[in-house]
Amino acid sequence: MIKDTYLTILEEGEGLYKEKGSKFLSFSYPVKTEIEIKEKINALKKKYYDATHHCFAYILGIHQEIYRTNDDGEPAHSAGIPIWGQIRSHQLTDTLVVVVRYYGGTNLGVSGLVNAYKTAANLCLENTKKIEKLVKKRIKIEFQYPAMNEVMKLVKDLSIEIITQKLELNCVMELDLRLNLIEHFKESIALKPILILEE
Repeated sequence: MIKDTYLTILEEGEGLYKEKGSKFLSFSYPVKTEIEIKEKINALKKKYYDATHHCFAYILGIHQEIYRTNDDGEPAHSAGIPIWGQIRSHQLTDTLVVVVRYYGGTNLGVSGLVNAYKTAANLCLENTKKIEKLVKKRIKIEFQYPAMNEVMKLVKDLSIEIITQKLELNCVMELDLRLNLIEHFKESIALKPILILEE
């Protein structure tokens, strides 16, 4: 069976972690595109313009295939990677986490920084709702009006979402199907007067 669900966050989350005078403010965002990510980071940089660092990590795509980390001047791999690790340990995608640091005058050392960024990232992810989303595929079908009952029964049985429909003698529908149900749908209509126009 194809995996056709993924986990992401439903809303923004915030966290605050303090260590030896340094403050780590963390923010998590549900995101879809790298343009959106850039906007969120820039907005935080404007709001917390006097902060020492704005470190972040994000993961995009249903297979977590797009990701990036940024240490923003902290020692290499001491900030971005620990943040990224927290997104992964929550098994999330389409998620951005930014940790804004105000330096408190005491050096934390690399292991101290790793722990601080990891803890801050985890706090904002703990403070937000997670949601499981379905991966869907859009297909277009065509059928004669007399086949309407059969089509509507399939739509109901497989919980298919109708996106557009043109109901005339010759009917056309655009449907969103769960990835896992596409083969079953094709088998169900194989012997019926229903044509797949696009998928």
